[in-house]
Amino acid sequence: MSDNHLNPIVLVPGFWHGPWAWSPVTERLARRGVPSLAVDLDGGGLRSGSPAARWARPFDPAAFATAPSPVADVTATSAAETLIAQLRGLGRPAVVVAHSMAGIVATRAAELAPELFAELVYVAGYAPVAGMPGAAYVAEPENAGFRIGALLAADPAVTGALRIDPADPDRRAAIRDCFYHDVDAATADAAIALLSTDGGFGIAGEAFPVTPERYGRVPHTYVLCTEDRVVPPALQHRFAREIDAVSARPATVVELSTSHSPFLSAPDALTDALVAAHDRATVHHG
Repeated sequence: MSDNHLNPIVLVPGFWHGPWAWSPVTERLARRGVPSLAVDLDGGGLRSGSPAARWARPFDPAAFATAPSPVADVTATSAAETLIAQLRGLGRPAVVVAHSMAGIVATRAAELAPELFAELVYVAGYAPVAGMPGAAYVAEPENAGFRIGALLAADPAVTGALRIDPADPDRRAAIRDCFYHDVDAATADAAIALLSTDGGFGIAGEAFPVTPERYGRVPHTYVLCTEDRVVPPALQHRFAREIDAVSARPATVVELSTSHSPFLSAPDALTDALVAAHDRATVHHG
């Protein structure tokens, strides 16, 4: 971050992922002279937690399915406050890139501290700007084809988390099909091995206000993944429309023919989109 003339790119991973997911992108951004860093989302990466039952041997599926989550108390607001603290330390507004459920947290942070955002980029991200919690979109017609439900190993109402079991051989194929169907086998296997178990249901369940005066003054880009099996393309289009309804200017929409994980399957194309957003932000904030 030594170049004070450039807005940094801050990359926020979605549920179950950590900063490792952005490694192919940060490498490419560095080659192009764009400063970036990947951070932990509260409840994920180094801020994650797994129930003790995950590690018990012999493994008890019933205990794993009922153990309270260590991240059950994480909410969209508490995670946004962590992100805001990370952004404040950079000294300049950042281009914040949020994947999947991290979009909820970035949306909340942009409402609370819009001055820290040079641009907000959603990558197949949830953008609950219309007064509904993120979880409510699961039942919407645009979410038809959503496959996450088949991966869950527990009831979120019991555990306080969206819990998956990456070590379950019966679920590994479904996880790959859902997240990484266009990622090479070796990389997909490595990614599955790094997934955490719990995504904080409190993030998805919190509704919060979004206003044109605060969130709406932040420029937005929506990277829409047309082959996504986690956030169906129809739902991504809806998010883009709802962003526009509360924003001063329309979001820039970039379509990639990828799965939910373009950072692994199409890092060059995703990097191009992020550099373009960074260039726009530099013009306005440089």
